[in-house]
Amino acid sequence: MAEDTRQEKRSSFSNGMMPRTSAVASGKTGASKKLVIKNFKDRPKLSENYTEDTWLKLREAVNAIQNSTSIKYNLEELYQAVENLCSYKVSPTLYKQLRQVCEDHVQAQIYLFREESLDNLSFLKRMNRCWQDHCRQTIMIRSIFLFLDRTYVLQNSLLPSIWDTGLELFRTHIVSDTAVQKRTVDGILEQIELERNGETIDRSLLRSLLGMLSDLQVYKEAFEEKFLNETNRLYAAEGQRLMQERDVPEYLHHVARRLEEENDRIVSYLDQSTQKPLISCVEKQLLGEHMTAILHKGLSILLDENRVTELALLYQLFSKVKGGLPILLQFWREYIKTFGSEIVCTPEKDKDMVQELLDFKDKMDNVAHNCFAHNEGFINAMKEAFETFINKRPNKPAELIAKYVDSKLRAGNKEATEEELERILDKIMIIFRFIHGKDVFEAFYKKDLAKRLLVGKSASVDAEKSMLSKLKHECGAAFTSKLEGMFKDMELSKDIMIQFKQYMQNQSDPSNIELTVNILTMGYWPSYTPMEVHLPTEMVKLQEVFKLFYLGKHSGRKLQWQPTLGHAVLKAEFKEVTTSVRCANANMLTVSKLILKHILKLQGKKEVQVSLFQTLVLLMFNEGEEFSIEEIRTASGIEEGELRRTLQSLACGKARVLNKTPRGKDVEDGDRFNFNMDFKHKLFRIKINQIQMKETVEEQVSTTERVFQDRQYQIDAAVVRIMKMRKTLSHNLLVSELYNQLKFPVKPGDLKKRIESLIDRDYMERDKETPNQYHYVA
Repeated sequence: MAEDTRQEKRSSFSNGMMPRTSAVASGKTGASKKLVIKNFKDRPKLSENYTEDTWLKLREAVNAIQNSTSIKYNLEELYQAVENLCSYKVSPTLYKQLRQVCEDHVQAQIYLFREESLDNLSFLKRMNRCWQDHCRQTIMIRSIFLFLDRTYVLQNSLLPSIWDTGLELFRTHIVSDTAVQKRTVDGILEQIELERNGETIDRSLLRSLLGMLSDLQVYKEAFEEKFLNETNRLYAAEGQRLMQERDVPEYLHHVARRLEEENDRIVSYLDQSTQKPLISCVEKQLLGEHMTAILHKGLSILLDENRVTELALLYQLFSKVKGGLPILLQFWREYIKTFGSEIVCTPEKDKDMVQELLDFKDKMDNVAHNCFAHNEGFINAMKEAFETFINKRPNKPAELIAKYVDSKLRAGNKEATEEELERILDKIMIIFRFIHGKDVFEAFYKKDLAKRLLVGKSASVDAEKSMLSKLKHECGAAFTSKLEGMFKDMELSKDIMIQFKQYMQNQSDPSNIELTVNILTMGYWPSYTPMEVHLPTEMVKLQEVFKLFYLGKHSGRKLQWQPTLGHAVLKAEFKEVTTSVRCANANMLTVSKLILKHILKLQGKKEVQVSLFQTLVLLMFNEGEEFSIEEIRTASGIEEGELRRTLQSLACGKARVLNKTPRGKDVEDGDRFNFNMDFKHKLFRIKINQIQMKETVEEQVSTTERVFQDRQYQIDAAVVRIMKMRKTLSHNLLVSELYNQLKFPVKPGDLKKRIESLIDRDYMERDKETPNQYHYVA
């Protein structure tokens, strides 16, 4: 019956009431019973020594836990004892007694750390063991005194919980001890330094100790500050040393590895709060202090060698440092300007300038997109740098871009398919956008386009029209109106020639010469210097027939023939070649005779495709066998320089249809020429190119001068237009308006000259009182 008594006591201690039951019986089966609960009349009293005896039992259990020995009593019994004491208002005394026991034990632990002979690692291990034991003991003690913790302590906000009391005691008596704290922190820093130097350490030990400092809330003041100072010192020295010893790519990889290591330490054992200041410290000492030196020493090399991986790493690292990207952008812009200026401003590189610019642009695009993460700032800086250096040398890049386009669009260019040609043209348009003097490009492009169209040298009409469409989209319809007019002229000329052939078939005396004429509108095409030459009677007659036909359809127009652009196909007869054939059998002999007969037939008769000047020279040899240069000049009327080039192409080139006496590469006064009857060639139709197919220096200067003259007209028109609208304007405002309206680069001095010219021609006048003020003269 002892068990029943114990249950009754527990009820009385817990509730202060004793359940009593009183049942009213009913005669009827299944009648309900009534339960009545009433309070004790008197509360049970504890024995006089109960509190003291119970505390001795509890203290003995706590001492057993602290000394890691077995506990004599059942844990449930100990828990019940604490609950009983708390129920009888002994909680304050019990709390103080427990705290004192724990404090005495912790104070005794300090002597474990006074031993001087311990090395740092052993000291750390002892500290970790002590901390782990303390935590385990505190958890067990708290489990016994849980009722106290959840009632009395919880109701008193000023009192720390049993767990917090344990932390406070360990912090106060162990970790806050100056010598112990110093040895602990120094030991941890020593282990971290060893790891940074490549040695293996016990990371779990550091994780536990640093967790201890964090739990005890001394992590920042005791450890983090010293740790960051040591890190700062280490990487400052390392950065200075490695910048001297290593090249930039190797140094960048080292910095990336260091950052990765420090991030790994944060994950492994450092507190998360240390991440930001630690990474900032590493970035500052290894990157921030050396940004200019890194870029001076290595950016050019990385870009020259197209080190894509290292450039991407450089961008990634610099983006983490304050002010890193702006200084990288600055150096990137200067590199492009310097490298580009070398391409543009070196006359020796003119031959390959455009191709080098395209390659350089591709390379920089690749860097901007793949290494610099499509950063808009870097892409805009690249465009700005290209525009700056490409206009350092006025006019020449525009001229060379036009010639490069000509080389790609000219027939015989087998380098690219149509798709590749389209991509090349797109790239050229990107370079073209950077040019200020687009009128120079237009002048040279128009001249080259005229040659391609008139000589039938264009590789593809689709490609030509595609280029024209790109120019129109970029510069507007006004820019391409003349170029479009040239294509329209060529199409109209084809229709006219169909009508002319029908007209010739109806003539009573049709000519045996086939004439093709291109009708060019003077305003659309480049201006050509007219040259009077002596054409054969048959040609002159045919020209008159065409003139009569054309003016009959288009009255009021004037035709001006341009012999410099003419070309012809001549039929020529040379000596037939005889040769002997040896064959092994009769069948081969029959086949060989057939082949030889065909060869002999072709060897005598040829078709020669030549310019009109070459035609005039060759036709002379129908009338005589040999002529001097003076006789040919007199008979043909060809200008001397053009005649020498013509004779050189016929007598000194690859296809020598004329013989020159004396022999030589150049044509001199006194040279004599005769028809080469022994001329041989494997082809039936032979094209004999003029020696001077390229543009002469005089032609280049002439084209540039025409552009300059056109610019003067445009400036004059703009000045008059502005003054007519404004009536009165100051010099500075007028110049500002002109810069806004003109689409080509112009110097202030040139504007001033045009203004003076307009004043002289009475389009405007200076204000008599204010010389810098202009008035429009109606």
